[in-house]
Amino acid sequence: MSLLGRNALITGGASGIGRAIALRLARDGTDVAVLDRHVGGAQAVADEIARTGRRALAAEVDVADTASVARAVADVRATLGPIHVVVNSAGIADFAPLADLAEERWLRMLDVHLNGTYRVTRAAFADMVAAGWGRIVNVASAAALNGGGPGLAHYAAAKAGIIGFTRALAHELGPSGITVNAIAPGLVDTPLIHGAGAPAGLYDAAVARLPVRRIGQPRDIAAACAYLASEEGGFCTGQVLSPNGGAVM
Repeated sequence: MSLLGRNALITGGASGIGRAIALRLARDGTDVAVLDRHVGGAQAVADEIARTGRRALAAEVDVADTASVARAVADVRATLGPIHVVVNSAGIADFAPLADLAEERWLRMLDVHLNGTYRVTRAAFADMVAAGWGRIVNVASAAALNGGGPGLAHYAAAKAGIIGFTRALAHELGPSGITVNAIAPGLVDTPLIHGAGAPAGLYDAAVARLPVRRIGQPRDIAAACAYLASEEGGFCTGQVLSPNGGAVM
């Protein structure tokens, strides 16, 4: 699924799903901008990409800050050129029962996931309109489809908002040659989930119930993203692709 001649921007690209997507899109021919709050990790991924012969850039970004997003996107354009593919993968995760879910915590979750997806997309999409071709892939979650479980109201709500945003933009941007899709991963083995403070034994119990009997790997999500970003995925828009091992059917 060649993407030669395209430039991709991936948020949350320093680790986990974002890192796997950045490496996969580079393998498929894109030059890649790796954006993350942890610029050292982003630089390590960019260096790994550069060793494959693709151009790569690491840029620090806080998707919850509009000025930070504007600076990072300007850096990408100045270094790589117009942006053709945007993957919104930056995120946070934690568990909080409603009784402990303070408004600040609720708003922070929505600001990073939903508002961050809006900010980055809003800053980058004009390049795609000008090119008459573009791919926007937003990383949601299976929690948006089934609620996730106790303690995940803020996370599930933020991810569900991303799906609504995705479908609305698919209508709006389709006539400009831009597809907009979401990926809703199930349980994936990443630093993010291991640091989320899940109740003891939760992940093991979840995997034991999966038809495939294994936890997802970042490469599973990267493969889905590669299809949605490709020429072959051009008839797919406004869709939610959920690699989840059978957790949600």
